[in-house]
Amino acid sequence: MDLQAKIREFLIKHRMLPHGRGILVAVSGGPDSVAMLYLLHDLREELELNLEVAHLQHGIRGEEAKKDARFVAGLADRLGLPCHLKELDLPQLKQKAGKGNLEEMGRLERYRYFAATAHRRQLDAVATAHTVNDQAETMVMRLFRGSGRKGLGGMEPVRQLDDTPDNSFANVLLIRPFLSVTREEVMEFLDERNIPYRVDSTNSDLFYLRNWIRLKLMPQVSEKFGAELPARLSDQAEVLRDEESYLTDLSRHHLERISKGGDLNRMLLLDLSKALQRRVIRLWIEHRRGHLRGIDFDHAEAALTLIAAGPPHGRLALPGGWELAREYDTVKLQRVARNVKPRCYSYPLQAGSNLNIVEAGMTIASELVRAVPAKLPENLMEVALDADLITENLLVRNFRHGDRFQPLGMAGHKKVKDLFIEQKLPLRLRAATPLLAMGDEILWIPGHGRSEVAKMGPTATIVLRLKAAWSD
Repeated sequence: MDLQAKIREFLIKHRMLPHGRGILVAVSGGPDSVAMLYLLHDLREELELNLEVAHLQHGIRGEEAKKDARFVAGLADRLGLPCHLKELDLPQLKQKAGKGNLEEMGRLERYRYFAATAHRRQLDAVATAHTVNDQAETMVMRLFRGSGRKGLGGMEPVRQLDDTPDNSFANVLLIRPFLSVTREEVMEFLDERNIPYRVDSTNSDLFYLRNWIRLKLMPQVSEKFGAELPARLSDQAEVLRDEESYLTDLSRHHLERISKGGDLNRMLLLDLSKALQRRVIRLWIEHRRGHLRGIDFDHAEAALTLIAAGPPHGRLALPGGWELAREYDTVKLQRVARNVKPRCYSYPLQAGSNLNIVEAGMTIASELVRAVPAKLPENLMEVALDADLITENLLVRNFRHGDRFQPLGMAGHKKVKDLFIEQKLPLRLRAATPLLAMGDEILWIPGHGRSEVAKMGPTATIVLRLKAAWSD
């Protein structure tokens, strides 16, 4: 099969041809992108393609890069195609950012420029010239970095271009028509057609990891495993991508089943196999954060350890200002408020008035009744106290560590913290929970417990009735 037929088949197999057939061809001037441009141009009439060319100059290689840009412009002119050029000062951008990898920053800037240009020109896709060899190198690099099945699946033939920094052009496709083509096939095609191309001098710089893999590692490994190694690795990547797609769908099904309101049901998660637990956790984090940047294997394992064992509540800090919290059988993922402590509050309670506790989202209504009620409140959101036994001013304040009270019906005292643990009150809610106090004694914890102190008795003549309600 000649190279043109191979490209045509690959385009059709992976449904790379967009509805409008408008394609922005990313051309660096190197052999791969030049060959791809010529082949797409050869297929232009047959496949009804609307082609345009884009080139981004990173501002790293000086006059050499300017010559590349002029070469690409001349090539597009000879083929009668519109050409879009942009010059970027990538080192200055990195200096302003103050951090980041120059290669990764360059990759993101390239895709942002290509996506923005395609969007502006109303083109449907951006085509890049990644080959079988690039795919194999990507797999090896990700293997050494500890990637899982998704990473080892390498580059997808077609995907939405949704990883631009501002994610503004997610309707633009990224297509890779050359993922079935080897570097040797590219060079043979260019030689046969006597097509010129540019050589990037930095491609021989072994400082860059990909260059070291391509120039040093892969030739030595191919000597042992045969020249077909890149093609075999590329085939394996396709198998892994197909399996990853199936497992992702399965994980998404389980995530929908065990989540409610964005939170996970701990017991339902632990019913899954360990492999699915890892996948569901990562998928959940991705959905909540919008991405998985900064999340690695260790984060997922630490999350599962917190969920599966240890105390009934706990927290795990995640990159980007996020926190995973276990609260008994509920698992939450929330943003962390930096350097913010729960606010302490204390308000005097005046009989016959309403008290709005903003910090707790609760209102307490009170009234003095001279007749003893026939039936005491059963709901813990209400309480009836013997007003004659209230000898000090009443305060409504939040829970504090060390608080103790004498539960109704008990002779001794109990830690309020232990009551919250028994009732499985989430840790994040405890600091704001209101208590009704008289001096050192706690008379009532709305929704949680009543005290023996100042309880209604047969001799009571004046009753202080209190009723708590959640604020709207």
